[in-house]
Amino acid sequence: MHNTKMLQRLALATTLMTALWGGAAQAVDISFFRFFGDCQGEYGEVTDVTKANGECGIITALTNKFNAENTIGAKVVTQTAEWGAYYDLLTATYSTGNIPDVAVMHASIMPNFSDRDLLTPLTKPIADLGIQTSDFVPAALKNATAKNEIYALPYDLHALLFHVNMDLMKKAGLVNADGSPILPKSPEELLEQGKKFKEATGKYYIGSEAQSSEGMMVRLFDTLLWQQGVDVLSADGKTASINTAEGLNAAKLISSIFSEGLANPALDYPGSEQAFLNGETGILINGTWGVDNYDTQAKIGKVALKDYRVANVPQLYAKPSVWADSHMWVIPKDDDRSEDKTKAALAFLKFLNDNNFQWSRTGHLSTRQSVLNSEEFKALPHRAEFADTAKNATSLPQIQNQRAVYNAMITDLNAMWLTGTDPQATLEAMQAGVERVLRRNR
Repeated sequence: MHNTKMLQRLALATTLMTALWGGAAQAVDISFFRFFGDCQGEYGEVTDVTKANGECGIITALTNKFNAENTIGAKVVTQTAEWGAYYDLLTATYSTGNIPDVAVMHASIMPNFSDRDLLTPLTKPIADLGIQTSDFVPAALKNATAKNEIYALPYDLHALLFHVNMDLMKKAGLVNADGSPILPKSPEELLEQGKKFKEATGKYYIGSEAQSSEGMMVRLFDTLLWQQGVDVLSADGKTASINTAEGLNAAKLISSIFSEGLANPALDYPGSEQAFLNGETGILINGTWGVDNYDTQAKIGKVALKDYRVANVPQLYAKPSVWADSHMWVIPKDDDRSEDKTKAALAFLKFLNDNNFQWSRTGHLSTRQSVLNSEEFKALPHRAEFADTAKNATSLPQIQNQRAVYNAMITDLNAMWLTGTDPQATLEAMQAGVERVLRRNR
């Protein structure tokens, strides 16, 4: 009897303490859906984020760190998907009922979800968490906002860059007195320098994904249109300006890069990266996301790439401009999600925001002005080499079906080097394909 009374007193004390402290931490799993690859084998146990590199490594280490250090009993369970299938799979979760608690989302894709009320509004939760929206650069906050409501935590601005093998550029005589690469200032110079590079090195001047759905050359095509003062899509997303004189300039230049043998048309995305690391390419056209990985590989010394530099995509026409997008974190709307899961998901967002600098180590530009202004950000490798990318970054308007527009452009643009389609015929096909998609927005 004595033991029973003691147990009752202990239970009462526990109840009072729980009430006093707002409840003991309860174990709660939250599902995290993302792309960026799967690197559990290398980083599955890493909680020191400074020991991780690249997108996959850093987000994996950040997740591990949150799981190890949070005091609310939360555990993030990650599910990864291939980039090409990611949004189709995310959309399917709304039908299966396996809606993730946190997911990555591009700014260009957000309207497909926010306009259909598929995302949790975050304006009040972000304020309650103490996240200062005034610290977000204006473009980032705009990307995360629709109809005066914040639907995402902006995390980066990413854009196209020129990744440069300086050893090959030196061999081609394409190096300035200060040691920086000589890059073209016009379409004609690009082709001239490419031929000079090929003759001197026997290597491809340009490296780019050309065989898969990544669409790197579509991003370059958009860049070249904007540099000529032409909007690829109208602000309202109802019209396209692809089949134009400016579009023909861009298509002819891209077609010539392949027809002149300055780029390898047989490369998929991994192949283009490997060719660059193997010293088979002078300039890799890829995004900010590659900087940390390529820099690390060059420093390790196990690849042919030794002297690595980064450059802004050159201004070949009248206006400085370069394709850009943003990664953001969202909480997909789920009416059946428990309050504990919602709190844990928000705590994870707060943690990711607090650790935004670590993500910016990938090469992506931070969306937080305080991080951009910090000495640690300025000290990151190569940042001075592509500083102008942030101010020249240009995005397609945030409209529904932007991904479908992108896919339509990929299919038809790739036909120039895969099947030998004429640039003018390519433009006509691209314009027609994009218009078919845009009609859905009317």
